[in-house]
Amino acid sequence: MQTQLAAFIKDTPDGRMADAILRKCVHCGFCLATCPTYQLLGDELDGPRGRIYLIKQTLEGEMPSAKTQLHLDRCLTCRACETTCPSGVQYGRLLDIGRHIVATQTRRDPFDRLRRGLLRVTTANRTLFAWLLQGARWLRPLLPRALKNKVPAAANAPIWPHSGHARKMLVLEGCVQPSLSPNTSAAAARVLDRLGIMLVRTPQVGCCGAIPYHLDAQADGLDYMRRNIDAWWLHIERGAEAIVITASGCGVMVADYGRLLAADPIYAEKARRVSELAKDISEIIAAEKDRLKSLYPLPVALRPKVAFHPPCTLQHGLKLGGRTEALLADLGFELTAVPNVHLCCGSAGTYSILQPKLAQQLLNNKVAALESGKPSAIVTANIGCQSHLQSATELPVTHWIEALDARLG
Repeated sequence: MQTQLAAFIKDTPDGRMADAILRKCVHCGFCLATCPTYQLLGDELDGPRGRIYLIKQTLEGEMPSAKTQLHLDRCLTCRACETTCPSGVQYGRLLDIGRHIVATQTRRDPFDRLRRGLLRVTTANRTLFAWLLQGARWLRPLLPRALKNKVPAAANAPIWPHSGHARKMLVLEGCVQPSLSPNTSAAAARVLDRLGIMLVRTPQVGCCGAIPYHLDAQADGLDYMRRNIDAWWLHIERGAEAIVITASGCGVMVADYGRLLAADPIYAEKARRVSELAKDISEIIAAEKDRLKSLYPLPVALRPKVAFHPPCTLQHGLKLGGRTEALLADLGFELTAVPNVHLCCGSAGTYSILQPKLAQQLLNNKVAALESGKPSAIVTANIGCQSHLQSATELPVTHWIEALDARLG
């Protein structure tokens, strides 16, 4: 694709990156076949190729409109197009650049600004989110069915192991997961404890930065990243082996700290190191799988039948598609076949709130696919997907590490 970027962006780091990405695109349209919004809407501008053209026009100096912003907002950032693209177009990075430029050149209506601002404040603040969720639980009996289904029941207090081990890893608990699914990180800690690994909690660590970064507040997102790096750094210097992440949505963002802070003279090297240490929990368990099986022989007769939903951030963002499924099968789970496994469930961070109609269509399709194999439960690897799916099914939906923890007994 030929480009002629405008002077305001041409010689900046973002401009050079955008130019390189745009030049890789060969207009083939393979991306349209795997784009969830294009499949629903059938509009070229609601597919990756059309959005790339919109971003290109903006970067070449054409003033973006509210329509430009609408089509970019409708993108789930699922990055299925990246998995399909034969040219290696880094669409997710281009979209971040395009959205940021459009946000600076186009003013949203007051309601949209308020809504996005509230989401940034409430979801990224762990304490505030916990209070609001508790209030919603009190009001749950009075809520309409559609809203009631989105408010999960309170969970029992998680049980964390307290035995000390020489091997230590850090855990990112995130901002909403401690309230929505407090047992997830605790289950990871219990499984790793069986392997002689201590999972260390760092209370100062909060939001990974993804929510503000993707809601028109990139500078705020970078500040969250710096705070997390500061909280982890002493433990890293003391020999922490990894930063274990149980929410793949956070995993994609932490894996990108090194790139996003590469121009920061104070944090660049630390951010690069943090990104190197960041591991999805599946990578940790896969490396210890044989030892786990030798220490805790799993009953062959008991093979829980589950449907696994691989979050987009796991399969398209972290490029770990198929690995968790293989791990679960090797650890004695029976996985049902799931049609169109590459498609997004519609959660996508705050997408289900900002684009409820499209998100609901994607959710209905995904739940039908997951339930088609008659599983006894659904397991996934991201808290957003977990909560979104649970709102539309009677089957229990948990993180797969909780299912493994229960299987180990």
